Amino acid sequence: MPHAEFVAQCGISNFDSAMLANYELTKRFTAEFSIRPFLLKYREQSLTLLAQWVKDSSPQVRRLVSEGTRPRLPWAMRLPEFQADPQLTLPLLELLKDDPELYVRRSVANHLGDLAKDHPDVVFDVCETWLKQLKGADDKVLAENRKWLIRHAVRHPAKQEVRRAIQIRTLAAKQK
Repeated sequence: MPHAEFVAQCGISNFDSAMLANYELTKRFTAEFSIRPFLLKYREQSLTLLAQWVKDSSPQVRRLVSEGTRPRLPWAMRLPEFQADPQLTLPLLELLKDDPELYVRRSVANHLGDLAKDHPDVVFDVCETWLKQLKGADDKVLAENRKWLIRHAVRHPAKQEVRRAIQIRTLAAKQK
């Protein structure tokens, strides 16, 4: 953690070196906290780099893409621009939704849950689209994994008895 804090504080003036350090740190610990100042200062440059990282062989790096960009990551600074505009991160989540690692998919679901606090209809639309894409899917594991992700993503609005969230969870549980 001290290394990540050092990168966040002292590396902010050197994007390339600092992001390389974050890339390496996340494989050993995590960089979800230290990447946030770069998302604020170098938003477009960071998002461009993260779009490349979604294809990385390391699940820790792929998880960083989702977890590091969560607008309401617990115990971390908020990302107000990301909180205001879910379109900034939805393309990344789209690329990660069917990741082979539960570790990554759980982060995607939690990220959607964060977005649902401010933009529930956007998240519900995304979840419904992802469910529709599964119609006639041959890959049963992929389908089950995605349905789990969707149920997990809308669990909090469902607990608050938001009708659309309950309907999505029900559809995801029943859909074959």
